[in-house]
Amino acid sequence: MNYFELFELPVSIQINKATLAQKYFDLQKKYHPDFFANGTEYEQQQALEISSRLNKALKTFKNEDLTIKYVLQLKGLLEEEEKYQLPPAFLMEMMELNEELSADSAKQLQELETGLYKEVAPIIENYNDATATTADLLTLKEYYFKKKYLQRILDRLEG
Repeated sequence: MNYFELFELPVSIQINKATLAQKYFDLQKKYHPDFFANGTEYEQQQALEISSRLNKALKTFKNEDLTIKYVLQLKGLLEEEEKYQLPPAFLMEMMELNEELSADSAKQLQELETGLYKEVAPIIENYNDATATTADLLTLKEYYFKKKYLQRILDRLEG
């Protein structure tokens, strides 16, 4: 059972936070291990596993980047620790930016990230699992890796 099925939600990139919180609360009331203290060992183990999955799912759904990653993995388009080949033009731009890291670089990186988001905003904001094309998903995948690359540079800049 995937996270969307667990939460009884349609596959989506943007999940309504209020709905998510309510579903999480309802599911925790139903499956929290404390409620199975007098249950069989099997029931206790099941409750513990479900509760753990609920926590992982919540963490994923609260973070758009993790949700994109999860959807791509569900679709078989992203593997854990995958070495994705970013476009050479993007890598050249990042190399130049890396060489000139300064106080203004964080702002420049955030502007780049905003520009990247604008390109995929329609896919993210209107994602429909039934109509999403492979091309849409591959565009999301490239966005995911570009954003991850930008974040590494930002982390280095701040560190």
